[in-house]
Amino acid sequence: MKTKFYTFVALLATTFAGIIPAMAQYAGTVNDSVLMGPSYANEVYYSMSAGNQGSSSRSTWDIAFRANRMSASILTNDGSGVELFSYPNADTSGWATVDTSGLSGWKKMFNSISDWETGAFVQNQKGHPDYGWGKYNSVTHNVVGDSLFIIKLRDGSFRKIWIKEKYSSDNIFEIRIAKLDNSTDNTILIDCNPYATKNFVGYSITTDELVDFEPVASTEWDILFTKYMGINNGQPYPVVGVLSNYHTKVNKMQHIAPDFITAEDATDSTRSPIGYDWKTFSMSTFTYVMADSVAYFVQDRSGEIHKLVFTKFVGTSTGFIGFKTELISLTALSEIEKSGFNAAVYPNPVNQIMNLAINPGKSRFAMVSMLDMSGRTVLNKRFDLQTEELSTLQIPVSGLPSGIYMIKIQAGKNVISRKIVVNN
Repeated sequence: MKTKFYTFVALLATTFAGIIPAMAQYAGTVNDSVLMGPSYANEVYYSMSAGNQGSSSRSTWDIAFRANRMSASILTNDGSGVELFSYPNADTSGWATVDTSGLSGWKKMFNSISDWETGAFVQNQKGHPDYGWGKYNSVTHNVVGDSLFIIKLRDGSFRKIWIKEKYSSDNIFEIRIAKLDNSTDNTILIDCNPYATKNFVGYSITTDELVDFEPVASTEWDILFTKYMGINNGQPYPVVGVLSNYHTKVNKMQHIAPDFITAEDATDSTRSPIGYDWKTFSMSTFTYVMADSVAYFVQDRSGEIHKLVFTKFVGTSTGFIGFKTELISLTALSEIEKSGFNAAVYPNPVNQIMNLAINPGKSRFAMVSMLDMSGRTVLNKRFDLQTEELSTLQIPVSGLPSGIYMIKIQAGKNVISRKIVVNN
């Protein structure tokens, strides 16, 4: 059960000229957790604003097709042990003679850790019109399969698979799957239209069934607690961690020296900026230890910015993950129209380093001003940023007198104001 503590910073009685008022900001913390189950049997879909949105079993599907008609991405359930190999000995004309001779030397295909659009089947892509498993036809606008694959299922059995075509206007995939001895040779149509509100629709090769494994619409979750193939010491390795939804942006912050001014590592709207390395296993205590002084600023799909800190990881016995979230920026209605432009300050009150999380929207820079109660400017600085990405600036405030200050952030023609209490 969530425990919520809400504290509101009092509104300033003084009006500062040229500053647009913003909504109040939460300074409260939500203690929350998810339970993936023994051996991480389930994956959990989570909304930064609404909490747990439901879970699904990771064992119900083998491959998954992007439900968006403009995408050619196809995933494997690599976190559950499904393995995919690109068949090097023939094109689709060699379907009848496919075998596993030399398989140990073949290229193994994994889903990209960087983005959802580069699923395992797409790993050989060379750029438009080549999408790895097939090529785009400029006349029909379909993607036509030209490659064969071997897939190893969780039970150790093999199938050969040919993604024959994606009928883009109909949003239907046609695939062919058979055992290596050519028995149970089936052609299947995967109709993605009923799953248009989801990111992917799964397919179980063993049961020949479509699987709707996302418990809610894609717009209703921000991060996913799951097991997947990550990179450990440069090699693919199964890990338990957190993946980001499309359009969710994350910035990782660690403890740094007090005189550090700005964090240049903007980011990160990719698939795994949170990842799995927020925990390590201690051989001395045989428990998991949380990474020291690590926080993630997460901008959700609505533009609100949250702080995420992991507090506990139990491991394979229960799959328990504990964490704290904090909404540090409420997006006012007038700000939603600013192409993603938003900003938040943290912590509040502050006595050493002020973190300023900014998404500048379409702008390439932000002007940051800090004013005291009398309207005097105590900071006025330009920061170069990446457009449409979440960056975290760190600004020392240890030399400022205690009191209430206004932070004015301008990106292009848009202006947001935030209040902060300095407590030195």
